[in-house]
Amino acid sequence: MVKYAKSTQEEADLLHLATDNTVLRREVLLYGNDLPVVFAQSILPRKSLYGEWRRLGMLGNKPLGAVLFANPKVKRTPLSYKKLSPNHALYRRAARYLMDKPAFLWARRSVFSLNCANIMVTEVFLPHLVASA
Repeated sequence: MVKYAKSTQEEADLLHLATDNTVLRREVLLYGNDLPVVFAQSILPRKSLYGEWRRLGMLGNKPLGAVLFANPKVKRTPLSYKKLSPNHALYRRAARYLMDKPAFLWARRSVFSLNCANIMVTEVFLPHLVASA
C-alpha cells in the first residue's frame, strides 16, 4: 500500500519535519514459505521525492532496498531496535496480517540520506520469521 498522509509525531521527530508535513507512506509485506515474515514501512517526506529520488514514489512492487543500496552516495544511520506493544501504531498495522496476536513484536529502523533528503525504513519482524528459521 502506498499513500500520502500527514506525518506522525514520531516520524516528524526522526526526520526533522513539522508534524503536519505530508509524507509518502509505503507499506509492504514480505513472505517466506508462503507466510508473512516481515512488515516493512517506508516514510518518504514529500520534499525528498525529487532529484535522484524522484522515482521512489513510483516503485510499485520493486524493492526499495535495491534502489537504496545500489547508490554508494546513500548514507544510512545505525539501526535502532524497539519492542512494540499492542498500543503502538506499527504493532497494530503489522498485526493486521496475523491470526494470533503476540504480546509484542520487534522492529528495527534506520534513516537513509542522499543530498539532504531522508527516508525512514522500519521493519517489523513477525512471529513466522522466527518459526521458519
